[in-house]
Amino acid sequence: MISPRTLLALLFSLAPSALVAAQAYPPSFTDARAEVYKTIGDTKLSLYIFEPPAAVAKTNRPAIVFFFGGGWTNGSPTQFEQHCRALAARGMVAITADYRVASRHQIKPTDCVADAKSAARWVRANATRLGIDPQRIAAGGGSAGGHLAAAIATVPGFESPGEDTKVSSLPNALVLFNPALVLAPLPGLELANVGDRVPAERMGTDPKNLSPAHHVKKGTPPTIIFHGKADTTVPYATAEAFTTVMKAAGNRCELVGAEGEKHGYFNYGRGDNTAYRATLAATDAFFVSLGWLKPTAK
Repeated sequence: MISPRTLLALLFSLAPSALVAAQAYPPSFTDARAEVYKTIGDTKLSLYIFEPPAAVAKTNRPAIVFFFGGGWTNGSPTQFEQHCRALAARGMVAITADYRVASRHQIKPTDCVADAKSAARWVRANATRLGIDPQRIAAGGGSAGGHLAAAIATVPGFESPGEDTKVSSLPNALVLFNPALVLAPLPGLELANVGDRVPAERMGTDPKNLSPAHHVKKGTPPTIIFHGKADTTVPYATAEAFTTVMKAAGNRCELVGAEGEKHGYFNYGRGDNTAYRATLAATDAFFVSLGWLKPTAK
């Protein structure tokens, strides 16, 4: 049994090497272009955009924005570069986002959420120029990055000053990998020490305010979750609880549990990439089911 307080402590303590191997920062991609989506003081935050093949139509394409994991403290956009390449090859505009983290920018998770909202809003605001369908923009991510993807779909507020909030930051679908979805005690979820609280000072707000499971409502975007059943960092039970809340609200939510797998099992470069390939294939099938991608030839 694990408490929400312990869960948050584990997420904060994640080192990049505990998440995936050899994440380079700042990233450098030869097959993606960088566009700055936000400037805060001297910090410029970029989106790294992987384009579909030239044969794919240049307008109204589906897109996905990935957010890396690392406990809101570490990490790099390189985590999802292989996912981006694979989905771009299938016809999506695939984007991996940079955002501020504590180790580089001395910020709190509230700032991470604000950056994630800015990234999604920028993509929608620039959809015509980018050849993206503004009604087919997905968000994805792993661990704390999965939290950010889910948070921009559920959590109100935490907007950056001066942004045009008339442009929605709400994604149209979610692809989540061992995401942190329950950051505070949740009725029906039996975790030890449910009264424990992480100080709001560390999160930037009461953790409940950033907890996706506490803000699900009817109309939350269709979601697929990949989660290792042996995950000791973000317990599988939290993904089950989120799925229950989603379905109770009348939303589509698919939970793909992996027997015996721990945190980060899905990453490219983990083992022989069996889990990476399996979760990528299921992600592809999810987008096919939404009508965003055409089925692959059999």
